[in-house]
Amino acid sequence: MANTKSALKRVQISERNRLRNKAYKSAVRTLIKKCLVAVSAYGANPSPEGLESAQQALSEAYSKIDKAVKRNVLHRNNGARKKAGLAKALQKVSQAS
Repeated sequence: MANTKSALKRVQISERNRLRNKAYKSAVRTLIKKCLVAVSAYGANPSPEGLESAQQALSEAYSKIDKAVKRNVLHRNNGARKKAGLAKALQKVSQAS
């Protein structure tokens, strides 16, 4: 374990940051799943309400991903890749409809 006071503090800070990062990543994954579910529901039954809910879920996921990138929980390229995948999924379904 830590031998000095400063090393002990770094251990505590690292643990705090790890838990914060874990919460952000979990929230991002949850919103991505909700977005993909909304997109697939829209693809199965195309309607204006379905499109609206898919776009709303996409917006929420984008927001959380951007915040995670801003707080250095995700690398900016990783965030961009996640957002591009969500946009591509919605575009693919909306073109098929």
